[in-house]
Amino acid sequence: MITRFLVQGMDRNLRLFILLVLAVGIALPLLNQLVPPGNPFHVPAWVMQLIGKYLCYALLALALDLVWGYCGILSLGHGAFFALGGYCMGMYLMRQIGSRGVYGNPLLPDFMVFLNYKQLPWFWHGFDQFWFAAIMIVLVPSVLAFALGWFAFRSRVTGVYLSIITQAMTFALMLAFFRNDMGLGGNNGLTDFKDILGFPVQSDATRGILCFVSALALALGLVASAAVVSSRFGKALTAVRDAESRMRFLGYRVEGYKLFVFVLSAAMAGIAGAIYVPQVGIINPSEFSPANSIEAVLWVAVGGRGTLIGPVIGAFIVNFGKTWLTGALPEVWLFALGALFIVVTLLLPKGVVGLWGQIKTRSRERRARAPA
Repeated sequence: MITRFLVQGMDRNLRLFILLVLAVGIALPLLNQLVPPGNPFHVPAWVMQLIGKYLCYALLALALDLVWGYCGILSLGHGAFFALGGYCMGMYLMRQIGSRGVYGNPLLPDFMVFLNYKQLPWFWHGFDQFWFAAIMIVLVPSVLAFALGWFAFRSRVTGVYLSIITQAMTFALMLAFFRNDMGLGGNNGLTDFKDILGFPVQSDATRGILCFVSALALALGLVASAAVVSSRFGKALTAVRDAESRMRFLGYRVEGYKLFVFVLSAAMAGIAGAIYVPQVGIINPSEFSPANSIEAVLWVAVGGRGTLIGPVIGAFIVNFGKTWLTGALPEVWLFALGALFIVVTLLLPKGVVGLWGQIKTRSRERRARAPA
């Protein structure tokens, strides 16, 4: 019954896209491990790491699309949920270092020894176990989203006011995490990771597994999102987006729909951040920057909000452009990002996926008008 619920929400294009994501997650590690260096089909470790990052960004974009594209909630603070999931994973990875740190303290991370901490803060206990960290990765962003959504949606805060509140939340968290007395590394954050589940983080094999896990998480996110939006609940969700006052008049508890999808989206963003951290090797307060959340909105807009596939494509397009431009023309990137936002707003309101749909529709119309 659960399998039927998950599968029935996927059309043929989405199934093929999920298979493509899984194929990329499987092929890259195999080409890295089985094909010798120097062979044109060999995939370097840095490419796997880069694609793994893109897959995590795509999962974040998918989470944002779930609330913006299907519920009409423009969140400018989803980077906070992404960063909180990353910090939970970072705390687990720091506890795995043990006595191999610079100061050799088996219990306290190096930054705590440097800052003269006498004992481990209470909220660090339990993070030496992966199962506990995995629960916190989902629970911490979800609790924050529930608390914010409970007060905001019950107070009927909508539109630009809700966007400002979410942006203020992530900015406040960024300022708080910059403080050394937070016990989370301050400005430097958490880094110098050694192992994850007993495997060295820097090895090519581990990076290959993390790349596959990123693809698997994105595929599962697509399946779960498709099941939600195609269900009866999802139909009511889009009705809330299009005519919230009418849904209230019909007797629907609109705040319940909003709260559920907001918490689900935050949990997905937290998982994306957790998988992202061991691949980049660091998590610091800059991940809370409001600019990161705004950039995620751009990914969704470029790909096409309300399409599931679109945000994934948009995340890859924008981040590939960022990678290339920051290497070739670093001073141009911010101007290109602003120009892209203007072009998408004026010329591509439905994003790349919407443009492709328009091309296909016009092609069918021309064929229909053509003489037999």
